[in-house]
Amino acid sequence: QVQLEESGGGLVQAGGSLRLSCAASGRPLSNYLMGWFRQAPGKEREFVAAISRSGIFRYYADSVKGRFTISKDNAKNTGYLQINSLNPEDTAVYYCAATGRIGASGYYIDENEYEYWGQGTQVTVSS
Repeated sequence: QVQLEESGGGLVQAGGSLRLSCAASGRPLSNYLMGWFRQAPGKEREFVAAISRSGIFRYYADSVKGRFTISKDNAKNTGYLQINSLNPEDTAVYYCAATGRIGASGYYIDENEYEYWGQGTQVTVSS
């Protein structure tokens, strides 16, 4: 199976930016749809973004559209989430996930559809 490891989180001020990375090993990332989820304290895990196996198709939650950008480099076997214009509401643990499944339209927003998960990286945004 594929193993995933996130990095790039940290403490930033409101309006700042970070680039989160998701390094895959064991299998080519090109075999998987990749997603990002986040979980704030006391809240449920929520979908953030996803990218297709080819990298051509990208999907975003309404709350981050226009501010976050998902991408991948299959040659480096690494996915990325660029997070810009951050506000305190973006504070959360961010998780990278991947699935080899092909489901119905919109299946990528459901965390239960993902087979593989990283350990998460903390993003904290101060006001």
